[in-house]
Amino acid sequence: MIAVKVRHRQGDFVIDAAFEPVAGLTALFGPSGSGKTSLVQIIAGLTRPDDAVITFGDVTWTDTSRGLFVPPHKRRIGYVFQEGRLFPHLTARQNLLYGRFFAPRGEQTIREDEVVQLLGIERLLAQRPATLSGGEKQRVAIGRALLSNPRLILMDEPLSALDRARRQEILPYIERVRDEIRIPVIYVSHALDEVARLADCVVLLDEGRVKATGRPGEVFPELTSGDDGPAAQSIIEAYVVGHDTRFGLSMAKIDDEVLTLQPVNLPEGTPVRIRVPATDVMISLERHSDLSALNQLPGTIVALEADGHHVLATLDCHGQRLVARITSLSAERLGLRAGLRVHAMFKAVAVDGGSVYRAPGSGT
Repeated sequence: MIAVKVRHRQGDFVIDAAFEPVAGLTALFGPSGSGKTSLVQIIAGLTRPDDAVITFGDVTWTDTSRGLFVPPHKRRIGYVFQEGRLFPHLTARQNLLYGRFFAPRGEQTIREDEVVQLLGIERLLAQRPATLSGGEKQRVAIGRALLSNPRLILMDEPLSALDRARRQEILPYIERVRDEIRIPVIYVSHALDEVARLADCVVLLDEGRVKATGRPGEVFPELTSGDDGPAAQSIIEAYVVGHDTRFGLSMAKIDDEVLTLQPVNLPEGTPVRIRVPATDVMISLERHSDLSALNQLPGTIVALEADGHHVLATLDCHGQRLVARITSLSAERLGLRAGLRVHAMFKAVAVDGGSVYRAPGSGT
């Protein structure tokens, strides 16, 4: 898809980043000030970098060593900003169709009716932006980007201006763009739940540099507590195997291990991602039948990292990484060390429906 290698100075801040993600939705993730938006603007051609090579497929957009710089309007990028940036004097449909002006002539484009159905905006078409909610404006803005027939879509924190309810409203539509349209997306965010739910690949940025690249389950254990940063998280990949209506629970499976979750409205067989905060994970040397914690995954400790008076213990559980944040006292009493077989334990109530996401590419 896209290959990026950039070194660029903005005042005292230096971006020195290189990544080459897989196709699908790539999330540029990191705290405020880590260089996410600056990097996206360089990719879009809105900023000329000091030193960079940026290619998309077999096309080179930027190569400073050769003096090559393709202007933004020729890169065929659909850009979705933090706010919808709709024209206030036009209807939603007129704003939508504005994207057609940027579609190359003679090429088959995504049809208007397909976009309208995909984003659920049929009833909005005759309205003007002033009458639309923030989430509705963003759906129209996404549709406008799609109708430009882009090779790549850039979404720069498209949900950051929305409240939680509106974010939850629009996320399923971004999932549909990811799964049904098949146009690569680079998605900027500092929200863990968005990235865990949407991303095929995560590029973790810190102070302008790439700290890690990979699937969410590989990258999220790299996150650690900090004044500005998020707490350590894990992403477990499983699939739904059933629902217990009597107790209001759902079950998911990893190999032969069954996890018990708060109820999720997903059919059996659906691949899912389960987000588990490290502070919700306990470690035991043995499996227990006399505890309220229903989930007890066997695993092997692969790393221990001091975190103040706490320890971040990374476990390999059936080939997946799970992180527990425990006190240094607990780690010492248990005699934790790399290579030790243990059980990672967490309650079903720690994994509500908002922490379980349908995995990319698993259908609707």
